[in-house]
Amino acid sequence: MVVCICNAIREKDLRAAARKGAQTPSMAYAQMGCRARCGQCVSFAREIIKTEAATA
Repeated sequence: MVVCICNAIREKDLRAAARKGAQTPSMAYAQMGCRARCGQCVSFAREIIKTEAATA
C-alpha cells in the first residue's frame, strides 16, 4: 500500500525504515532521502512506525 503519494513511499519501505531505527516519520523519510511534503501521510506513517516498534 502507498503511504505517501508525494514521495511514492510504500508501507513496506516505512516498516523497513522503522526496523533500521527511525522513530518518527521525518527520520524514516530522511533515511529514504526525502521529506513529507503535504503532510497527509504523517499520522498514518506515525502509526505504522509505532506498530513496528511494538513488534520489535
